[in-house]
Amino acid sequence: MIALIDYGAGNIRSVQNALTRLGIESKLTNQADELRAADKIIFPGVGDASFAMNQIREYQLDTLIPTLTQPVLGICLGMQLLCNSSEEGTTDALGIFNTSVKEFQPILNVPHTGWNSCEIKSSPLFNGISSDDDFYFVHSFYAEVCTDTIATCDYIEPFSAALQKSNFFGVQFHPEKSAEIGSKLIQNFLEL
Repeated sequence: MIALIDYGAGNIRSVQNALTRLGIESKLTNQADELRAADKIIFPGVGDASFAMNQIREYQLDTLIPTLTQPVLGICLGMQLLCNSSEEGTTDALGIFNTSVKEFQPILNVPHTGWNSCEIKSSPLFNGISSDDDFYFVHSFYAEVCTDTIATCDYIEPFSAALQKSNFFGVQFHPEKSAEIGSKLIQNFLEL
């Protein structure tokens, strides 16, 4: 079973629709027993980090998520919440990726919206995907580059476009909105 963490802050339906297009059934849940039983977990998110973390704490997912042992994919805000902290609402996050989330300074248009390529390091998440391929981004906050960074993008400054630590993966872009290349990344995750 593929589980989508449902915590009331996210683009959960668009991710579920992307899975459906791939012929993959998924379950929306915030129940610990269902999440522990899942083969793979996707942790989507859009919106405000402080609100989202409050929701996660309300559902007691803040203690569950770090203990998961199957592959977990955080998308956009979901990835940011897997980091140590966020400047958005001065929020303590889940602390899986050892980096902080910062706000883009408005030197260029913020939010960073549109198609961009990433400089990719070796990771099974990017099998068959090259640094020439573009993904769709929309975000005003970014994870700093760190030892867990497996792909970077440059907007105002370099930032982590993707992170990986053990069974946890995160992408700042939206694979569910990134056409065929996004579907390829989701399929790669499902094949881990």
